[in-house]
Amino acid sequence: MEIQIRNAKTEDYDSLLSLFRQVHDLHVLERPDLYKENSTPVGEEDFHHQLKDDQQHIYVATLGTEIVGVAVLKEEEVHENSFVNARKILLVNSLCVDDVKRKMGIGRKLMQFVFNFAKELNVDSIELGVSESNQNAIYFYESIGMATKNRKMEFRLS
Repeated sequence: MEIQIRNAKTEDYDSLLSLFRQVHDLHVLERPDLYKENSTPVGEEDFHHQLKDDQQHIYVATLGTEIVGVAVLKEEEVHENSFVNARKILLVNSLCVDDVKRKMGIGRKLMQFVFNFAKELNVDSIELGVSESNQNAIYFYESIGMATKNRKMEFRLS
């Protein structure tokens, strides 16, 4: 079966919720000080709002009729000022491939779709955040040509 990429639809919410949970559960496992356990990390109303927002895009990867991956994207504009140049960014807010479908090229196909979509939007860059402890994700993103732009550091007081 061939991997297909398409726009998410309203009726995809229930299928996508399990993928949103997988991402959220990983965040909770890595940083319980920041993330709360939540069986509904993306509410249905929020999902529908994202679908209607012209600056946000949700694409799903399918194998047959089964949703096996998702990319949640947002267009952002940086306005020029005395410190920075104006630029347009496509932010990958979330990328998830179902745990049992990994290593099948789904993430790679989703990100290639994102790269092509970004070119259509004429953005200057594609950016995303990834936890330092998520070495599998870092390796994946590096393998498709992404590089570390900056690093956010913290000193935890509690």
